[in-house]
Amino acid sequence: MQKFKDIQQASILGMLGNFFLLLIKGWIGFVTKSQSMIADAFNSAGDIFSSIMTFIGNKIASRPRDEDHHLGHGKAEYIYSMLISIAMIAMGYQVLKNSALSLIKGEPYFFSFWLIFVCFLTILIKLFLYIYTHQLNKKYQNLLLEANSKDHRNDCILTCLNLLACLFSLQGIYFLDGVVGILFALWIFFSALKIFKESYDVLMDKSMKSDAIEKVLNLVSSHKEVLRVNHFNATPVGYQYQISFTIFVDGSLSTFESHEIANHLEKEIAKEIPEVYLTVIHVNPQKVEDSSSK
Repeated sequence: MQKFKDIQQASILGMLGNFFLLLIKGWIGFVTKSQSMIADAFNSAGDIFSSIMTFIGNKIASRPRDEDHHLGHGKAEYIYSMLISIAMIAMGYQVLKNSALSLIKGEPYFFSFWLIFVCFLTILIKLFLYIYTHQLNKKYQNLLLEANSKDHRNDCILTCLNLLACLFSLQGIYFLDGVVGILFALWIFFSALKIFKESYDVLMDKSMKSDAIEKVLNLVSSHKEVLRVNHFNATPVGYQYQISFTIFVDGSLSTFESHEIANHLEKEIAKEIPEVYLTVIHVNPQKVEDSSSK
């Protein structure tokens, strides 16, 4: 399926880009003892781990349903997402501790123009990755792509703060380096908790968003043959949902005619609403004179 191939490609590009940034950030960070650059390197390491987990999770999720997994393997993405969030929390704690100690001790670091170069290079690479994943997400409306694109965008913003700390150090102002390191740690915590919550919601079968439900109901109600709808349910299947509901149709219709309405609706929903993985519609007859209670 092309969608899974594109997501895999985005994961690989993310891994390659972040691995390169990890090497140069880690090297210049430890040479200059810049806590903000070291924290930025830790952030890149976390991004690599996230890309690897996304790659593996997406590969498993792309497998079709089988005898043991009737709804496919879509939730694998969210199991791996929870692993990512736990690793990020551990990483954020280490960055926070080192940056806080640096701020308390007030230790200066060795300025190098390589710090500025690495910041600019990071911004350019992350901006490219953001545009690339953002365009893919607009095409597929995928939660993992959306999370990755936002992560790349936020990395650009955080690296701008890192660049600001480097420029301030030229004036002998070193405390901002520790402050930026702490901001990185807090951002890692925030991102980790967000990923954890999103994964938890899917694994706990949280219903689809209200705007997606409204799209389904609007599509169904656009068919005059449907007198009313009830018993709407939505269960997550990976990044999509299996939905089921009951429609009431004219009781004078034959069994074949009433079920043809449901069949057409199921095909139309599958075509028009990408959030839906599978639609199950139950058909109930209703007397025409009762349609006023719709």
